[in-house]
Amino acid sequence: MRWSQGEAQVERLLAEGRLQKVTGSAADGTAWVERAQVTVRTAQGIADDPGSAFILSYDAARHACTAVLVHQGLRPTTTGGHYVVEEVLRAQFGGVFRDFGALRRRRNEIEYPTHPGDDVEPAEAEAAVATTERLIEAARRLIPSLSLF
Repeated sequence: MRWSQGEAQVERLLAEGRLQKVTGSAADGTAWVERAQVTVRTAQGIADDPGSAFILSYDAARHACTAVLVHQGLRPTTTGGHYVVEEVLRAQFGGVFRDFGALRRRRNEIEYPTHPGDDVEPAEAEAAVATTERLIEAARRLIPSLSLF
């Protein structure tokens, strides 16, 4: 089904070129969810490098969240980037994917530090993995009820 919630925002993002439509096999989000699951397992396996584990957890969360868009026949463009994924999910589904935004912002702090020594602690990386696993599960459950936008 097409979600009426957030429809105007999706239409605006399409018009702005921050999202684009995809069809056919490119509009199947299941492979994105599978990729997310593999990536989060890899993040779990590198607990001795919490910064990298966090970044991989974020990547897995982004794959899972992108799966939801892709399954609707939507894809972020380079203009929209990672933030457009957050915008669309928030507009359409509200709080279910809220934690993705926090992961995205923290990932940006890690990748583009403004304060020396702002390192990722092991507990923070573990929490990111747990959050990502919840996001993957939410995407996995939602995808079967989605249709093309």
